[in-house]
Amino acid sequence: MLIRIITALIFLAASSVSMADLTIEINKGKDDPVPIAIVPFGWQPGLTVAEDIASIVESDLHRSGQFAPLSRTDMLGRPRNSTEVYYRDWKSLGVDYVVVGTLSQEVTGTVTANYELLDVNTQRVILTGKESVSIDKPRYLAHTVSDKIYEKLTNIRGAFRTQLLYVSAVREGGNRTRFRLLKSDIDGANESVLFDSREPIMAPTWSPDGQKIAYVSFETTRPAIYIQDLRTNARTQLTSFKGLNGAPAFSPDGAKMAMVLSKDGSPDIYVMDLASGDLQRVTNHFAIDTEPAWMPDGKSIVFTSDRGGKPQIYKVNVSSGAVERVTFDGDYNARARVLADGLGLVMVHRENGNFHIAVMDLKRNRVEILTTTNLDESPSVAPNASMLLYATQYDGKGVLAAVSIDGGVKYRLPSRFGDVREPAWSPFLQ
Repeated sequence: MLIRIITALIFLAASSVSMADLTIEINKGKDDPVPIAIVPFGWQPGLTVAEDIASIVESDLHRSGQFAPLSRTDMLGRPRNSTEVYYRDWKSLGVDYVVVGTLSQEVTGTVTANYELLDVNTQRVILTGKESVSIDKPRYLAHTVSDKIYEKLTNIRGAFRTQLLYVSAVREGGNRTRFRLLKSDIDGANESVLFDSREPIMAPTWSPDGQKIAYVSFETTRPAIYIQDLRTNARTQLTSFKGLNGAPAFSPDGAKMAMVLSKDGSPDIYVMDLASGDLQRVTNHFAIDTEPAWMPDGKSIVFTSDRGGKPQIYKVNVSSGAVERVTFDGDYNARARVLADGLGLVMVHRENGNFHIAVMDLKRNRVEILTTTNLDESPSVAPNASMLLYATQYDGKGVLAAVSIDGGVKYRLPSRFGDVREPAWSPFLQ
């Protein structure tokens, strides 16, 4: 924990970010992506929408690595619905699926997308949909369409409507630095500042319903855990104990918070009841116990500890305090995050002196390395467990990167202006 705090402070002090402004750079997709055409949507006369809905859907599906969208310049037609589709044209272009749709404005002020997904090989409509949103949220509409199409074709729930948290810093001159906690869509759009401070911000995390976040702030000159309501932006200081106050993690039901405190000596895992404030010490060891993450059943927590000499992942039963070691492959495993089904972990794993992101199958005790970059850290898993986000280095800068859980899809989200760190992927949002 102390090492992570020092490392984060070094990064933040060295950063010269002026804005985060994430971009997307896809550097690896599947070897056999599904060819698909996203035809520009038809428009109701007089309708003005700030975004190209079909273009966003195309980008979403391309970024997943599962699909190879056809360029618009290669399209032989621009049908708006299935009755206007000539399947032989799309088949000649090697396309397996076609998406068509129209946009219209309702009297309520909302914009509606009516869309269809067509299977070129069977020449039939396999999905029809109608989605409406406020006219000022066109990207949300596009991501909703993307989610539906992705789920239909992969049988995996889409996560394009989810959001990201991450931390950046702004050099203000001299030794002064302003730290920012930011939120954006998963493609980097709609970025907003949730909190800024002249003191470091660390370890952002989401509540299970996506309506609150928690993080560590040094604004009182020492680390403290805060909860912030995203609907009202109201902030509540949750802890102010002496020593370390770090690594907050909401329980699966949102009623409790796991955290790391050193108020009684060495850093240990504690659980706080958020309604009553009652605090339970879960581990009690002279070593450093840190980085808690809940198992899906809420009955146990995985955490990092050096009680065996070097950092490894352990699991503790919250009720009994019984501890068992989870990882044995390699001399360094840390920052575990649990897959939604509870059958696997993603973590930071050291191999040949380099820090990579790896996934561990808990049934088979098998570890698979997913990344090939160096200094990879802070993994965070998408709620559909198809992708994970992490922080790494690229061209001498700190960037966010994503990799599919099978390692077959990879892309980067660098900032145009500087370094970013501490990513946290949201749960599914309504």
